[in-house]
Amino acid sequence: MSLMAQDTTPLVLNVTRGEPELVCPAKDTPREQKVLSDIDDQEGLRFQMPAIMFYRADPSMQGKDPVKVVKDALAKALVFYYPYAGRLVEGNKRKLIVDCTAEGVLFIEADADATLDDFGGEIHPPFPLDELLCEIPGTDSMIGTPLLIVQVTRLRCGGFIVALRCNHAISDGTGVMQLMNLVGEMGRDFTTPSILPVWDRERLTARENPKVSFPHPEYDQHEDSHHDSNGEVVDLVQKSFLFGPTEFAALRRHVPSHIKQFSTFDILSASLWRCRTIALGLDPDQEVRLLFAVNARNKFNPPLEKGYYGNGCAFPAVCAKAGDICNNDVGYILELIRKVKNEVNEEYMRSIMDLMVTKDRPHFTVQQTYVVSDLRHLGFADVDFGWGKPVFGGPASNGSVPDASFFISFKNIKGDTMVMVPVSLSPPKMDVFMKELRGMIEAQF
Repeated sequence: MSLMAQDTTPLVLNVTRGEPELVCPAKDTPREQKVLSDIDDQEGLRFQMPAIMFYRADPSMQGKDPVKVVKDALAKALVFYYPYAGRLVEGNKRKLIVDCTAEGVLFIEADADATLDDFGGEIHPPFPLDELLCEIPGTDSMIGTPLLIVQVTRLRCGGFIVALRCNHAISDGTGVMQLMNLVGEMGRDFTTPSILPVWDRERLTARENPKVSFPHPEYDQHEDSHHDSNGEVVDLVQKSFLFGPTEFAALRRHVPSHIKQFSTFDILSASLWRCRTIALGLDPDQEVRLLFAVNARNKFNPPLEKGYYGNGCAFPAVCAKAGDICNNDVGYILELIRKVKNEVNEEYMRSIMDLMVTKDRPHFTVQQTYVVSDLRHLGFADVDFGWGKPVFGGPASNGSVPDASFFISFKNIKGDTMVMVPVSLSPPKMDVFMKELRGMIEAQF
């Protein structure tokens, strides 16, 4: 059994790019200002999130240029998602507002001297993002810059790659993939969206009399916040770990029989957090946190509508002493995860909104915090522009954010669906982490 992805070195690509251009909505759209929700504009979501999709050539699409198809479809989709074509401005007390100016999103046409096969039999991160997603000076700011950047790169084999970067404040992963699935529909000659977009940010606004009714350790602020390095500057190594049915069966054997109803996400998060905490070698009394995303769209009464494309997640934190995480089995950690998950309801979400406006939108805590995010079911793998579904669709980030791991779905060379998890640690701590994880998977019962 191999835990490691075979190749963690990005392919070296020779890419020729055109000048970035603005793609505007294909028809006139409302000129107005739309206020983001108090979940949208929190400090921890003010960043750009990248995604990427790889497509094979399709004989039935012979003569069609993917660059033109995607570009034209994007203009049509922006008629429905016109806030994306605007720009963010800041109002009173740093409140983010979309100025719907119809200025457009940035689009880059590119050609690569490579084929899909050059990426190997199993396509997965890391990717040569510097070539596949153009870094355009001055676009990193939250305010006054395009909310979406899309690059379409043709390959010599007739396949192509669509890479994008979206401002997280306007949408979470579910929301941006809803937009991209509509771009796919427009590329396949749909005239209206199969899911109509819903703004409805007003429902996620702080109360007139704010009341923070839950503890929110995920937003605790510490004066000396550092990562795995404990204050030292260290080189981190990134390794990608693969989990399939065999590995999951092995991890489940560590769960006591009285623990019922835990998900694949739960057992993987608990196991990784335990191995990582052991590897860090912390003082047993040191507080550690596990932060994870919970989609709260269905926690509201009534639930947020299916077409809601704003941020709809909570990021609750499991808090414990390092010694308790290292010295107990995963059953102990699973119970902690379940308890925190069960707290997320509508009142919990309202408490976050009220916290944001009363505490000036605090950032997520980073003090000995491990962040896990399950990105397997967001719709990356469903976007079809006419060439069929992507060979790989998922986050374009290489998982190299210290203290964070993304759960990414991909198919191995046999066609089996696997979960890949990139992990970053300093070299000696990575060695301990790998030893602990291998011990869990190879343990005999």
